[in-house]
Amino acid sequence: MSRMSSRLSAFPALLPAFLLTLLAGAVAGCSTTKPTVYQGEEFSETSTFSHDFATSSSATCEAARRTLLSQGYIIKQAKADLVDGHKHFQPESDVHVEIEFHVVCAPNDKDGKSTTLFVSATQDRYALKKTNNSASVGLSVLGSVSLPIGSTSDSLVKVASETIPAGQFYDRFFGLIEHYLGLDGGLPVVDFDDKPALPTKPVSKTEEE
Repeated sequence: MSRMSSRLSAFPALLPAFLLTLLAGAVAGCSTTKPTVYQGEEFSETSTFSHDFATSSSATCEAARRTLLSQGYIIKQAKADLVDGHKHFQPESDVHVEIEFHVVCAPNDKDGKSTTLFVSATQDRYALKKTNNSASVGLSVLGSVSLPIGSTSDSLVKVASETIPAGQFYDRFFGLIEHYLGLDGGLPVVDFDDKPALPTKPVSKTEEE
């Protein structure tokens, strides 16, 4: 009896230590939870989504438009300081991907000789989903009754969407813009800043006299 009573008397003394161990484990489990997405937005100075060009904003955006067109992108809208385009891909038979570009050209000085181009590309992923359809059968007594015949239809459902963070992806985009602007050592395809010359009226003989 003395040994059993000593063991029972020692159990309450061990109980607080046991509870502290459980509490520490629970705290450790909570500390391993994944941080929220916005905590990764440091708003630090980065060149991943921007690039400076020694050209006007209109010329820079026009070069961006030609860059997207040369790669098969469909231009949704194009302005002097804004270009939007998108392109479809099908990496697998039941998977579709759409990349959408959003480009903004902001002048850096009053003379308009320097521009910062900001670009963001979004990748949307769609999967092919099958849905069961039911057919309506008309009966004279019961009226219209919906019966599952077993027919199915396919539809695309968006399953993921993210902004492309890859630096090399944007570096290739900036490099092709430099080519169209003639900043890579070659000549520009078109002098975007030049306006077409107005036709001159021929001078009549009466005016010469």
